[in-house]
Amino acid sequence: MSYVIHGATGAQGAPVLAALGAAGKPVTAVTRDPGKLPEGTPAVAADYASAEELARAYEGADGVFVHLPLAAPDDRLAYAANIAAAVAKARPARVVISTSGSFADAPDVAGGTSPVPADPAVARLIEGVAASGVSYAVLAPKLFLENLLLPPVVGGAREEGVLRYPIGTDFPVSWVSHLDVADAAAALLERPDLTGTVPVGQYPPVTGPQLAEAFGARFGRGVTYEAITPDEFGALIAPLLGEPTAAGVAALYRTVATLPDHAITPARSAETLLGLAPRTTGAWLADLGI
Repeated sequence: MSYVIHGATGAQGAPVLAALGAAGKPVTAVTRDPGKLPEGTPAVAADYASAEELARAYEGADGVFVHLPLAAPDDRLAYAANIAAAVAKARPARVVISTSGSFADAPDVAGGTSPVPADPAVARLIEGVAASGVSYAVLAPKLFLENLLLPPVVGGAREEGVLRYPIGTDFPVSWVSHLDVADAAAALLERPDLTGTVPVGQYPPVTGPQLAEAFGARFGRGVTYEAITPDEFGALIAPLLGEPTAAGVAALYRTVATLPDHAITPARSAETLLGLAPRTTGAWLADLGI
């Protein structure tokens, strides 16, 4: 019996693998690049495009942590269907899904649904796993603090004293670290009594100038916040991520801008249900040694 971790060498999966390993839990990594894993970590190759391969990876598992990879929309829909089919066939003891910040038509913390159209692939994944009858929970982060480490963002803060991001100056966000998501995922894998959506992120939410203040305190210099448009941000990151991905990111921030805020409500948060307080921005920066 083991915990099966998707994307175990990636931004979300690697911290989950580390958190479970530190707790002495048996883990199995689903990865195409086992050479990047910690030495001795069991690994299995299972393609998102094959429900049969996924089912073999899940068979007998204590739990599965899964999130959809970046891919073309039709591919993501197919991956979601394959994961759900594999869960229904293999019936692992528990599944924890991360929405990766996507919008999903799953009940939110207020008991309603997202006010913007759901990511169809994430919605299909959640619906499919729920229909399987397997114990599950959904982690719902908002925006990842790690986005602020993109060179045009952190570089501007460090070198120019200006933190530029496509969020309005007074727009509050429940930022969260991949490390916080990992802590919550590791806890939820062992809490079959908790089902449905569990938001994770800073509460009260913070604004751009508050982010800049934390960066300034860490860098030992004044840092101001500058709100830029989603299209300007897309142009900044396109050389790093490619035009299609940058365009998708810009579209996400255009959607976020239509909301009154991007904050969790605390009733069913990871802090309330699991006692896991998310890192402050300053603590996160310190943990990373930035």
